[in-house]
Amino acid sequence: MSSVSLRVAAGATPRIPVSRTGSSARASQARLPALEHDRIVLGDCIAEINKLPENSVDLVFADPPYNLQLESALTRPDNSLVDAVDDDWDKFSSFESYDRFTRDWLSACRRVMKPDATLFVIGSYHNIFRVGATLQDLGFWILNDIVWRKANPMPNFRGRRFTNAHETLIWATRDAKAKNYTFHYEALKSGNDDTQLRSDWFMPICTGEERMKDDAGRKAHPTQKPEALLAKIILAASNPGDLIIDPFFGSGTTGAVAKKLGRRFIGFEREQDYANVAMRRIAGVRPLPEDAIALAPAKRTEPRVPFTAVIERGFLAPGETLIDEKRRHEATVRADGTIALKGIVGSIHKIGALAQGLPACNGWSFWRHEAKGKLVSIDDYRAAIRKEFGSAL
Repeated sequence: MSSVSLRVAAGATPRIPVSRTGSSARASQARLPALEHDRIVLGDCIAEINKLPENSVDLVFADPPYNLQLESALTRPDNSLVDAVDDDWDKFSSFESYDRFTRDWLSACRRVMKPDATLFVIGSYHNIFRVGATLQDLGFWILNDIVWRKANPMPNFRGRRFTNAHETLIWATRDAKAKNYTFHYEALKSGNDDTQLRSDWFMPICTGEERMKDDAGRKAHPTQKPEALLAKIILAASNPGDLIIDPFFGSGTTGAVAKKLGRRFIGFEREQDYANVAMRRIAGVRPLPEDAIALAPAKRTEPRVPFTAVIERGFLAPGETLIDEKRRHEATVRADGTIALKGIVGSIHKIGALAQGLPACNGWSFWRHEAKGKLVSIDDYRAAIRKEFGSAL
């Protein structure tokens, strides 16, 4: 993925009118001869997405117009002008027209999503609730809402409201039947200090060198999203080689991060200037080496190792003692692969749960074995056995 192409939609002119009213989801169903990728399509996203084959997309990221409804210029207390979003593409004649637009672009995306594909859409309080309702009306199944809490939000200059310090993402499958959607739980947990990743993400807005500028040094796009946000989404919900589409490509953050992380992309954009910025930006991105983006094996796909194998390999012997990390509980290893605690016999999981008074326990992570004065997790023994399995394949 060393280059990115720009294709102008049929009938489009080099300068596209900045209107986001969209066309009907029942627009032309013409198909491209082949599903090209790593490209920007200049034109109406609804009509152009409807030209893609059905069931062809692995992930959708959408940052649609927020319909901010700014009726006048926004100023600071010193009367200086705030660089707010007041472009024509963010203006709609009514909530009804915005809802029609939302239904059309979501319908187009849903048609091209694979059965287990997912969609992320981001918005503010101005639009995200309307978008969420439309998602459900169309049959999407919402998995999570995620709060992006901004480390450096724009203050509320008039002092009449709380500072808008977050945006909301909705993560959804195509429908409730999608059970095998991509979610790299273990990798996310490992990168989060072995703690399950929560649905509130704290990171700064796009600033500094990452912020794309025009020839006059001004923001090239008013709502450019930080690459860290897209990286978290793409790493969480896609695999190397997957196809990601972005209906509102803007300055090309989705394409830049997709290229870096070894994913394919198609971006749709109506504004020639934004498409030009995105092309220059993506052309300068170098993909990461394969070993930096290769998927870590999910634990549920690794070979199953029974506790008896730990005894058979000689890591533990019958009669030895297992203890927890805080040395509060002790259990005896038995020859049949069970353990005993105060006369009660069971699996490492059942006895671990009993010791803690919990309904369930992962015994591999709970129990330790003291060897040469150090506590060793029995999961280390399981990992060594799995390595043996791997070398034998």
